[in-house]
Amino acid sequence: MRGFRIGSVFGIPIKLDVTFLLILPVFAYLIGLQVDMWISMLNGPPFDAALNAESLTAGDGQWLLGSVAAIGLFVGVVLHELGHSVVAMRYGFTIDSITLWILGGIASLSDQPEEWDQEFYIALAGPAVSVALAGISYVALQVLPSSLDFARFVFGYLALMNLALAAFNLLPGFPMDGGRVLRALLARNRPFARATQIAAEVGKLFALVMGIVGLLSLNIILIGVAFFIYIGASGEAQRTVMNAAFEGVTVADVMTPASEVHTVNAGDSVADLMDRMFEQRHTGYPVLRNGEVSGMVTLDDARSVQAVERDAMRVEDVMTDDVYTVPDYADATDALDALQRHGVGRLLVVDADGEMTGLITRTDLMNAFDIIQSTGYQTPRENLDLSSGR
Repeated sequence: MRGFRIGSVFGIPIKLDVTFLLILPVFAYLIGLQVDMWISMLNGPPFDAALNAESLTAGDGQWLLGSVAAIGLFVGVVLHELGHSVVAMRYGFTIDSITLWILGGIASLSDQPEEWDQEFYIALAGPAVSVALAGISYVALQVLPSSLDFARFVFGYLALMNLALAAFNLLPGFPMDGGRVLRALLARNRPFARATQIAAEVGKLFALVMGIVGLLSLNIILIGVAFFIYIGASGEAQRTVMNAAFEGVTVADVMTPASEVHTVNAGDSVADLMDRMFEQRHTGYPVLRNGEVSGMVTLDDARSVQAVERDAMRVEDVMTDDVYTVPDYADATDALDALQRHGVGRLLVVDADGEMTGLITRTDLMNAFDIIQSTGYQTPRENLDLSSGR
C-alpha cells in the first residue's frame, strides 16, 4: 500500500493513503450527524456523563465535535498499529511503515513471524493498546469538570470506539488480529502453512457472513471490510503456502541460465522483434547494446508502435531502460517479491560480481511452484530440475 509520509514514531514512517483523506470527512460528518445519539448513550450507564446536549450542539458545535472525534479515532488507530509494531520490533522485525487508509490502519512488517508465540503476542498488542486507550478515555470523561463538556464528549466517544475497535479486531476474521491469534494457537501443534490455511478458511467464512449482513443492512463499510478480509485471507494463505513450497529453493534453481536466454539487439527493428516473438513464443527480452544488457523490451512495448512504423522504429526506441536484478543466490520468494514490488514480469539474474547469469520470470516461478506442489518434494534442488528453460 502506497501513501505520503506525514511523520514517524519510533523510527516507523507514518503514511496516509489517499483513501484516508476521503473517509476522514465522511466519519466526521457521520459522528456530527449522530451527536444526539452519542450524548444519549454517554449519559446512560456505565458512563453517566451528564453531558449538556443543548450547549454541545449549539451553532456548528456538532460538526466541530464530529471533526475532533474523527481525528481522535484515527489517532487511536495509529496507536493500535504502533502496539503491534513495538512488540514486533522487540522480536527483531523491521516495520516498513504504518499506513492509514479507508478501512483503518495497516502496519507493514518486513517479514512474517512464523513462531506461534511471536505472532500471538504481536497480534494481541494492538487490541491491548485499544483497551488501554478506552480505559484512559473513560477516566478522562469521569475526572474532567462539566465546564469541559466538549472534551468530555470526545473522550467518552473514544472510550466507546476504542473498546469496539479492540473487540472487532479480535473476531476470528483472518488476517485481522483475532484471525492471527487463531493461527498462532493452531500453529502450536501443526505446520505454520497448515495453520494459515485453516485460519484463512475461517476468515473467508467470517467474511462471507459479514458481507451478507452488510448487504442486508445496506452497510457499505461492512461490505468493504468483508471484501478486505476475504481477499486478505486468500492472499496470505497463498503466500504462506508458496513460502513453504519454496523453502530452500534459490533463484539459481528456477532461472533460465544465461546460455539459454534469448536476447535482442538495441538496433533491431520493432518489426523483427515481433517476428521473433511470434517464432519463439516469448513476450519479453533483455536488450543488448555493445554486448551489455541496457534494457528490457516486452510485447506491450512493441504493440505501442503502429504497424506502418515498425520497420523504421528500433528496439531502443521502445524498450524500458530500467533493468531490475536479483542475485542468483537469493531465495525464490525474494524474486517473487521483487517482481511484485517493481510491477514487472521478469528479472535479470546476476552473480556476486554483477554479471548476468540468467533470467527469471513470473512464469518460471509459477511453473516451479506447480512442480513442487505436484511432486511433494521439500528439497527440490536435490531432486528436480525446476528451470523451465532447461
